[in-house]
Amino acid sequence: MKLKKPKFWVTPKISFLAILLYPISLLILLFSYFSKTKSPKKFHIPIICIGNIYLGGTGKTPLALEIYKITKSLGKKPAFIKKKYDYLEDEIKMLKKNGTTFVNKKRIKAIELLINEKNDLAILDDGFQDFTIEKKFSILCFNQKQWIGNGLIIPSGPLREKFSALNRAQCVVINGKKDTEIEEKIYKVNSKIQIYYSNFKLININKFKDKKIVAFAGIGNPSNFFDLLKENNLNVLNKISFPDHYQFSKNDLDKLILESNNQNAILVTTEKDYCRINESYKNNIECAEVELEINNKDKFIELLKKNI
Repeated sequence: MKLKKPKFWVTPKISFLAILLYPISLLILLFSYFSKTKSPKKFHIPIICIGNIYLGGTGKTPLALEIYKITKSLGKKPAFIKKKYDYLEDEIKMLKKNGTTFVNKKRIKAIELLINEKNDLAILDDGFQDFTIEKKFSILCFNQKQWIGNGLIIPSGPLREKFSALNRAQCVVINGKKDTEIEEKIYKVNSKIQIYYSNFKLININKFKDKKIVAFAGIGNPSNFFDLLKENNLNVLNKISFPDHYQFSKNDLDKLILESNNQNAILVTTEKDYCRINESYKNNIECAEVELEINNKDKFIELLKKNI
């Protein structure tokens, strides 16, 4: 069973437990430093990397899907690259459902397969911390609500590396409302970086209107999913959170279905969670389908054009 993010990661205030774990964070930073000394492999096709420094729940995969659609409409032949981890099978399924996807334990091998299949653009869903590959264009994703939490490196905090990593990126996409304080902090590190905002649109909302809902999610930040339902004025009676990439057991699903039946409600979850649910249960569960909308999309497309 995977663990939920600890509460002390979320607040800006540094807790005693965060301080206690800090020596481990220093070891992770040291390991990260040596990783950066590798010579990256260059490829003759553009490599676009959609990554993060905040651990999970920043909207990487939905942005990768949107960039796939944009670049395909521009005449490119893109394909997704995903490193093979068993616990990421949900994200891999989402990518494969929406476009050509190459998966391997080493991203370099996956890119080589992509090129052999005559694709001319690689979209890395994650991989910002993979220093074995030279990227043409790197985008870092953040969620405005969680931002960088307490600003510390795991396990003291939710960051995969230091905030100064922004210097390796050319673009930031923040999911949420415009936030000038966040922008100022970003520009202090990298004054040339491009900042865009995105929002999720619930595209099958009509399935849920005028219905009672029991919502559940096992993603990076389940509260963001629940907030989306609330922002769409849906009648959510109960919200149930699970750890990120949680593997639902039959017992879990039986309890969820019983809960919704007792409240005469429908059971609703995210697309990512729906991918991990046993097929025999899917008739009892509704999937909330979302689409990522990028603000100033025309300007964002022009930025992509320059880098593909």
